[in-house]
Amino acid sequence: MASKKKAPAKKKPVKKKAPAKKKPAKKKAPAKKKPAKKKAPAKKKPAKKKPAKKKAPAKKKPAKKKAPAKKKPTRKVASASSAQKKVAAQKALAKKKVAAQKALAKKKVAAQKALAKKKAEAQKKVAAQKKVAAQKALAKKKAAERAAAQRKRDTERKERERARISAAKEKERLRREAERARAKIAKDKAAAKARAEREKAAAKARAEREKAAAKARAEREKAAAKAKAEREKARAAAKAEKERLAAEKLRAKLESLERAAAERAAAEAAARPPMPPPLPRKPKPEPPKPPTIIKGESRDGVVSTKEFDLKFLLGQRDLLVEERAKLVGQADRLENEANSLIADAEMGDVQFDDEGGEGDTMVVEREQDLTLSAQARQTVEEIDAAMDRLRRGEYGYSLVSGMPIPRERLKAIPWATELVTERAGGVTRY
Repeated sequence: MASKKKAPAKKKPVKKKAPAKKKPAKKKAPAKKKPAKKKAPAKKKPAKKKPAKKKAPAKKKPAKKKAPAKKKPTRKVASASSAQKKVAAQKALAKKKVAAQKALAKKKVAAQKALAKKKAEAQKKVAAQKKVAAQKALAKKKAAERAAAQRKRDTERKERERARISAAKEKERLRREAERARAKIAKDKAAAKARAEREKAAAKARAEREKAAAKARAEREKAAAKAKAEREKARAAAKAEKERLAAEKLRAKLESLERAAAERAAAEAAARPPMPPPLPRKPKPEPPKPPTIIKGESRDGVVSTKEFDLKFLLGQRDLLVEERAKLVGQADRLENEANSLIADAEMGDVQFDDEGGEGDTMVVEREQDLTLSAQARQTVEEIDAAMDRLRRGEYGYSLVSGMPIPRERLKAIPWATELVTERAGGVTRY
């Protein structure tokens, strides 16, 4: 029976202890958070932990009432309760120590904050004093600047006043000078007008005299021109008659020469033996195929080949340019000389009769100049063709057989287009 009663006695306190432990834990959590938000009041609130100390013995009171029922069988229950009290007392002491340390730490933090606040206030005070001193210095400086600016303005005002007075004086002086100048100009204008009128009258009289003289001179020149024209007309008629007679004589002479030549040709034909019948012609052999030109590098518009390098070709181009300039100048000079001969003939100073042979000499010289000029122009065209072959990489090769022309011949005649043997007619052109 006793064992049945003890079992329920042990279960009851266990059920009560579990909720008792949870309640103080819920109350302590908010108590710790409040001091963090409120700085000064947070120091007093830790006093709420005292009820927690009272609650601990409250939990043990039912155990003490139940203990007498357990002491009867053994003493171990009393030793266990004393150990629990000792542990509870140690916990309470530890909590007090922790609370005291926290309170001390909070006081220390509060003291540090107060000290920092005092330092900040002292720094603010010093900064305010410095600011006030700086403001005073700035105000003093501004006052000095304003005074200097005022003095400067006063000086400038005085200078402007002096400048205005001097400008007014200068203006008055200029006005007086302008009046004197206007008076002088008016006087000069009047004098100039009188002088101009006198000059106009003199010029009019001079113009009338010159007009009369010019009229007389024109009449004399007209009469002289008329006489000269008549003389020129007579000279031209005489010259035309001379030219006509000379042309008739020349025509008669040419006709007689042609008749004599025809007579000689007829006599020779009659005396010549009959010609044998022509021999049948042999077919000409086909010319050899031209060799292929192997081209190399190019520079400055000149293409080198296997037989002729760039150095030689550039030298030849310089020779061609020099020779072309020389021939163009020669052709222009010869043409000008031929034209000058025509101009001299038109002046009428050349005689075309039998006694004076100047007409024939002039014609011969003119034909010779024109022939030489045409030859020079032809050579210029050949030089241009050689320059074109330099650009195409075909310079130095015969246009007849395609064989390379010796360098000695090219140096002598830079625009040569055939070999010496081909020039003599030894190779057929293809």
